[in-house]
Amino acid sequence: MSKNFCNSGGDAVYGLGVVGALIYYLTHASSFIDGLWGIGKALFWPAFLMYKLLEMWQI
Repeated sequence: MSKNFCNSGGDAVYGLGVVGALIYYLTHASSFIDGLWGIGKALFWPAFLMYKLLEMWQI
């Protein structure tokens, strides 16, 4: 039985990103709906990031 300890690095970075995005979006929310939208954005921030990057690189 070999143990592989190299698979959790990306999960930790993603988790810290989710927590940071959640704090950012919730502190900037001005209503309950903005807070709910912020939770959704915090969970899917990599998709938003990739969309904006690809949008900027489009010719």
